[in-house]
Amino acid sequence: MKFLDQCKIYVSSGHGGGGCISFRREKFIEYGGPDGGNGGRGGDVWVETVANLNTLIDYRYQQHFKAQNGIPGSGRLRSGLGGKDVTLKVPVGTQIMDEENEEVLHDLTEPGQRVLLLRGGDGGMGNAHYKSSTNRSPRHSTPGYPGGEMWIWLRLKLIADAGLVGMPNAGKSTFLAAVSAAKPKIADYPFTTLKPQLGVVAVDDQEFVLADIPGLIEGASEGAGLGHRFLGHVERCRVILHLIDGTQEDVVEAYHIIRGELAEYGGGLDEKAELLALNKIDALTEDEIQEKREALAEASGLPLKQIFAISGATATGTADMCRRLFGIIDGEKREEEEAAREAKPYQP
Repeated sequence: MKFLDQCKIYVSSGHGGGGCISFRREKFIEYGGPDGGNGGRGGDVWVETVANLNTLIDYRYQQHFKAQNGIPGSGRLRSGLGGKDVTLKVPVGTQIMDEENEEVLHDLTEPGQRVLLLRGGDGGMGNAHYKSSTNRSPRHSTPGYPGGEMWIWLRLKLIADAGLVGMPNAGKSTFLAAVSAAKPKIADYPFTTLKPQLGVVAVDDQEFVLADIPGLIEGASEGAGLGHRFLGHVERCRVILHLIDGTQEDVVEAYHIIRGELAEYGGGLDEKAELLALNKIDALTEDEIQEKREALAEASGLPLKQIFAISGATATGTADMCRRLFGIIDGEKREEEEAAREAKPYQP
């Protein structure tokens, strides 16, 4: 399935049906009263999250969505039918943006979440509605009210517990394939991964979701290499796993480039819990591993024991790495649950 995480679409709700001007005309009833019915209400536009979707690819082939107009009223006090609603099915984690793609209108983060995007126009009143003691045969009705219309952006930010970041060819896809059942494309050249990948990692009868973000380059926070869209997928992660290619000469420079891009992007990415891992140690000697771990510890300010040495190709150190990731994720979840309990009003 192709991956699409951003698209622009047009939506419009239905117009209300017009009211009817009609009078009762039957045999032996020469002057029947008004019996014009009301118009039906226009259909609404809804957006609903679906748990088993993970892409917006359906909206590449259809960009216009219009709810049905209400049916006009008719004689014998018959009201028109309401127009059918339109429901847009989107993945969990979708944000609805305005036409300029700047303001967030809705942020859908729960499965089954449903929001009203545009309300259909009300139906008009038939002449029977205007009958009164002083006006026994009104000859006017009201037209249906117009619906709304707008252009919106749908922007998907993947829901994952942990996010993999690093320079191109740092071994992120290899690591994901080693610790989960995901099958990302793996090759020995940069930018092999061109779209985010999700994998479910099992740790001691527990599971968490890991997202492999395509390689970031310098300037990613300003959009270089589609960096803006890729960094957006990290926003919802509870912890960041920063992989560094141990075979490159200057691992400290690679670390500072990625940290700089996270800080420039904003959204609190540089404040998230982070684990640092020196990858591809199967191609290094013990002395090289120790030297580069010490350099990273000095650059990051982290204790040496928190600079993990792993190899995605041979699965060396990946189990301990995943246990540490799950420990942080579990702690974050517990804090969120505790904060939600404290915020909930007391009910005796």
